[in-house]
Amino acid sequence: MYPFTQELFKGQNNSDKNFFIMAGPCVIESESVIMKTAEQVVRICERLKVPLIFKSSYRKANRSRLDSFSGIGDEAALKILSKVRDAFNVPLVTDIHAADEAAMAAEYVDVLQIPAFLCRQTDILIAAAQTGKVVNVKKGQFLSPESMRFAVDKIQQSGNDKIMLTDRGTMFGYHDLIVDYRAIPVMQKLKVPVILDCTHSLQQPNTTSGVTGGNPQMIETIARAGIAVGADGLFIETHPDPAHAKSDGANMLNLALLEPLLEKLVAIRQVINKF
Repeated sequence: MYPFTQELFKGQNNSDKNFFIMAGPCVIESESVIMKTAEQVVRICERLKVPLIFKSSYRKANRSRLDSFSGIGDEAALKILSKVRDAFNVPLVTDIHAADEAAMAAEYVDVLQIPAFLCRQTDILIAAAQTGKVVNVKKGQFLSPESMRFAVDKIQQSGNDKIMLTDRGTMFGYHDLIVDYRAIPVMQKLKVPVILDCTHSLQQPNTTSGVTGGNPQMIETIARAGIAVGADGLFIETHPDPAHAKSDGANMLNLALLEPLLEKLVAIRQVINKF
């Protein structure tokens, strides 16, 4: 682990030889969904000694259609998210969508996440860096892994060395994404933790309905491969009832499947650690 990740996971029942996960529902729909999910995810991660950052977005700004659900209100959602830390003593991550949101979100969470489409936006990277929080930048679907050094440079030159990078797939034609696992060691050369997003990598964007599709039956395949090639962490959006989720239900993992998946992944990591 890196010094800032050791601090982030301080107090959790975890193993520093394990990968960590960012997990939770795509967006904050209600307090009941968030707390139910958090209770289960925390229990699973404590049992398996997997360090956890609980994830949910207070708003989804990148929607295909105007009538798509985007949130319940920024501060209302962030207050619900902060209850997870109060109840379970775990760090939190959420997306920000503009530079002027960084300070607001930083009052509630430990990690500010920069969405993939915004990873080249200098103002948002600087604003996130200046909060002093950990900054997780998702690699744009349109960028090479080598290009992410410029995002890292912008954050470091703004006075913040607490940086993570996340691969969430690369565009393959108009309606699909692929994961190039070479990106993980390439970005690790920047001396930052590298995370594989196992759920957004399986999105099927640009559908004619205006609702993003997905391929969740491949989540385990993507996750197993990511652990095998040495990803520092995994990003997995999960929900108690994905079919009725208000955002990204087509590619979230059903919460009931998280524990058996993590059991397999921990076993794989234990084997990898022997070599």
